[in-house]
Amino acid sequence: MAVKTAKQDLTLKAFPEEITEDGVKIYGETSYENQMAVLSHYLHNAGNEETKERKEEIILAIRSFLQRKKAREKKSVDDDLTDDEVWAVAERPAEYSLFREFFQVPFPAPEKPKFTFIDLFAGIGGFRIALQNLGGKCVYSSEFDAKAQETYLANYGEMPFGDITKPSTKSYIPQEFDILCGGFPCQAFSLAGRRLGFKDETRGTLFFEIEEILRRHQPKAFFLENVKGLAIHDKGRTLETILTHLDNAGYDVVPPRILNAMDFGVPQHRERIYIIGFRKDLGIDITKFQYPEPQSVGKLRPKFSDVMEKDVPSVKYYLSTVYLDTLKRHRARHEAAGHGFGYEIIDTDGVANAIVVGGMGRERNLIIDPRLKDFTPITRIKGEVNREGIRRMTPREWARLQGFPDSFKIVVADASAYKQFGNSVAIPAIQMTVKNELELLGLI
Repeated sequence: MAVKTAKQDLTLKAFPEEITEDGVKIYGETSYENQMAVLSHYLHNAGNEETKERKEEIILAIRSFLQRKKAREKKSVDDDLTDDEVWAVAERPAEYSLFREFFQVPFPAPEKPKFTFIDLFAGIGGFRIALQNLGGKCVYSSEFDAKAQETYLANYGEMPFGDITKPSTKSYIPQEFDILCGGFPCQAFSLAGRRLGFKDETRGTLFFEIEEILRRHQPKAFFLENVKGLAIHDKGRTLETILTHLDNAGYDVVPPRILNAMDFGVPQHRERIYIIGFRKDLGIDITKFQYPEPQSVGKLRPKFSDVMEKDVPSVKYYLSTVYLDTLKRHRARHEAAGHGFGYEIIDTDGVANAIVVGGMGRERNLIIDPRLKDFTPITRIKGEVNREGIRRMTPREWARLQGFPDSFKIVVADASAYKQFGNSVAIPAIQMTVKNELELLGLI
C-alpha cells in the first residue's frame, strides 16, 4: 500500500511557536508535550532498539504534526491514516520530504560514528559541535530554555528535551552511551553572582541530576564544564563535595583544571574549570590523562580583528551619545570610589574579555570601528549615534569568539543570541580536551 503521507511536505516553519487555543508550544517545557523532541530524537536514532519500543508515542507525534500542519494551512484533517501507514514513514524517515529539514541542517551527525554521547544543559550545542567534529554521535539532548531549543533545532535538526529534573525527561535517555557531557548551570558558583552553591535550590542542585544519570547509566566517561569560581567557592568545599559524589558514583576523576579559551585559538579571555572522569571498572590510569597544552601564545595568539565583521555592521550596534555618556559617568563614579567597574573598549589587536550574559558582557567588550558613514538611526535612541565609532560587538562576532563556525544559524533576536553565546562553551578548548579523553578511552 502506498504511504499516503509520502507527498506531505512538513517543514520546521510549519509549526507555530504557540497555538493559542490550547496553549501548546513548540519550544519550551511543553513543546507539544515533548512530541517534537520525541520525533526528532527518533529520526536521528531510528536504528536504536530503544526508540522502537516507543512506537505508539512516535506514531502519535507524527500524526499530531500532520494534523497540526493541515489545521494551520486550513485544510481538512485526514484521519484515515492507519498506524501501520504512519509507522511505515517513521521506519524510513530519510526517504520522505516530510522530514527533510530535520536532516538538511548545518551540523548533521556523522554517518559512521566512532562513539556516542549525550548533551545535558545543552544550550546551543557547543559540546555537540566539538564531539561531532571528533566523530561522535549525540543520542540525547536536554535544554530547558525555549529560545536555545529553537537555535538547537535549527542547527542540528533535533529538539532537546526539556526540564532534566523531571523523571519523564530522563526516561528518554538511552540506557547505553559512551560519554556524558554537560556545562551544568554556573550561576550558583559564579564570581559575579551571589555564590550560593548548593544552597541555591534552583540551580546549584542541578549537579545532582548529573550524578543520578551517571549512577543509572554508567557511561564510560564524562566531561563537565563550569565557571572558574567553582574551584574556590566555599573555600573549595563545594568542589570537594562534587568530586566526592562523582567518586561514589563509580568514577575516577582527573584533578580538575582551569583552562583559558584564548590559549586555544579564539581571542577571548575566558577561564573555565573542566572536570573529567572515567568509569572505575575500565581500569584507566587517570595519571596518563593530559590536559592540552596552550596552542596560541604571545604573537601567535589570535586577536579580535581576526573575528571582526568584514563588512560595516548595522548602525544599530553603534552606541548613542546619550548612552555612551551614561556609561562614562557610571565608570567615573566607580573609579572615584576605587572600583574597577565600568565599560571597556577592547583593542582590536588584543583579546576580548569574557563574553557573559547581561549588559556587562557587552559593555566590557566595546570596540572602536570607524567604518560607519551613515549615522541615521534605525532604532529609537536618545540623542544621536556617536561619531567616535564606538559600538557593541555583533552576535556573529560573539559566535566566533566561542569558536562557532559561520555556518551556525542565528535564528533568534539579538538579545537572545547574546545570551546564548555568552552561556555557551568555547568549542576549540572543549574539543582539544575531549580529544585527549577519547584517545585514552580508545574511542578514536
